[in-house]
Amino acid sequence: MKNIYIAVTILLFLSVTRLQAQSNLPDFLNLAYTNSPLINDNKNQQINNQAEAERIRAMTTKLQLSLNANYLFAPVYVTDAGHKGFDLNSTGATNYYGFDLGTTNGGSMQGLVTVNQPLFAAKRAEILAEQSRVSSLINTNAIKLTRHDLEKSITDQYILCLLDKKQINNASENMKIIDQQRIIVKKLVNASLLKNSDLILLNIEYENNQNVFLTYQAAYHKDLLELQIMSGSRDTTAIELDTLQLELKAPAQQSAYVEKFRLDSLNLVATQKAFETRYQPQLSAFGNTGLNGTHFNTLPNRFGLSAGLNLTWSILDGHQKEITRRKTAVQLQTVAFSKNNAQFQNDLRRTQALDELKSYEARVQNQRKQLSEYQSLLNSYRTQVIQAQLSVIDFINVLKNRTTAQRDLLQLETNRNLLTNAYNYWNW
Repeated sequence: MKNIYIAVTILLFLSVTRLQAQSNLPDFLNLAYTNSPLINDNKNQQINNQAEAERIRAMTTKLQLSLNANYLFAPVYVTDAGHKGFDLNSTGATNYYGFDLGTTNGGSMQGLVTVNQPLFAAKRAEILAEQSRVSSLINTNAIKLTRHDLEKSITDQYILCLLDKKQINNASENMKIIDQQRIIVKKLVNASLLKNSDLILLNIEYENNQNVFLTYQAAYHKDLLELQIMSGSRDTTAIELDTLQLELKAPAQQSAYVEKFRLDSLNLVATQKAFETRYQPQLSAFGNTGLNGTHFNTLPNRFGLSAGLNLTWSILDGHQKEITRRKTAVQLQTVAFSKNNAQFQNDLRRTQALDELKSYEARVQNQRKQLSEYQSLLNSYRTQVIQAQLSVIDFINVLKNRTTAQRDLLQLETNRNLLTNAYNYWNW
């Protein structure tokens, strides 16, 4: 009973595993999105940028509280009359060896709680935090671009896998046709209606197709493994992929590629504004309370407090603000030039893909018509061979021609799908 339970558990596990295996394009894409290091890195960068914006706001607007404590120990050796020897905390020796009492006061003891509150800093804080906000938007857009790139590359690889699979099916179909023909020809050879050489020719052609079948099987395994690597799949078993029908997407009203250049411009402007905040007056209020004294015997009377205002305002720094403005203006011109160039190239790539697709439509139709004619001819030749009205060589030649037509049709359909995917990639 226990063994039966274990067997059922294993079967259920294998069934669930098979159901979870990726077999269609959306499955591979979703897996690639999840396992992409670039997407994961940009997501983490988003979190970091949000935290950095909060840190900047806290640093520039929130009250800062700190505790400072120190003890300065400056002993001297006194040589005054009536008082000679070491004095750990001198109150006014005249003749001594050691640090000047005017510099050290004989020692110093401090224990202060200090507060600092920036004033009127909300606007400056937002300007500084804008850099992090724009960086977060750049990360968000980078995730979109990475997903789009993954969609292109994985779809291309998926199409190649489907091509291998269709080639395998064609080779398998040819082997079945030849095998069926071999059975009939063998009977005719035994009845002395056909030569034994005809049967040998069929055996050779069967072996040729068997080699083709094994070659495409190896290619399918290699391309499928590459697809699994690209998507980060841990399942390396051979699977049956679902068919794929790609359609041209409607023309994009505005290219999503332009967003990258818009964000780059925003980042340059935000960086310039953040730099220029140093030229704004910065006012803060400060205060402290605690112990601040120089002699042990007066320490109980040295508890107090102080407060004040601090103003910082940069007036002259060698025209650095104007220099950085010119630098930023040049960088903005570079971004604008790159944007216009990218738009131009994207338009050309879409036009190129559409032009090539138009030529493929007619070629695919003609190839399908030719394949249909070869199929009809092959059916006729099979009958004539059986009736000893046609040589096996003629039958094999027609089969080879049909195989070539099949291969050409598959290549045309594959190239059309690749072009469709390329158009959709640039039409985004």
